[in-house]
Amino acid sequence: MSAHGWRNASPILRVRDLRASVDYYVNVLGFKVDWQAGELASVSRDECCLFLCQGDQSGSPVWVWIGVGDAGALHEQLRSKGATIRHPPTNYDWAYEMQVADPDGNVLRLGSDPKKGEPQGEWLDASGRRWMLNGREWRAVGG
Repeated sequence: MSAHGWRNASPILRVRDLRASVDYYVNVLGFKVDWQAGELASVSRDECCLFLCQGDQSGSPVWVWIGVGDAGALHEQLRSKGATIRHPPTNYDWAYEMQVADPDGNVLRLGSDPKKGEPQGEWLDASGRRWMLNGREWRAVGG
């Protein structure tokens, strides 16, 4: 890699209570603590690394898309540990994806390869509004 090469990105998620957030990421979502310094902690699971910051380094809530091996199996694992499943695994063109919220409302969009030949389901936006694919266009469902 050249001296100017880019490396992995680590999103910084703003949290109200660093101790409670680290506990949720470790004990519910299966992350481990890499390091902690003052109001900032690094947590990781496999190749995914996130920073949790109690200070003012980010707005809240933040959405982060993370690729995973099997979103369906991960859903069962996280649900059994009490994770806040905002939207269950759903098939889309881009992924078989679910949404998991942390205690501060940050949303992890966890997706694996899409399920070929299966229809696309509804999608849930940040405000909680449901969307469905109508032909080639996404349209809000209901009022």
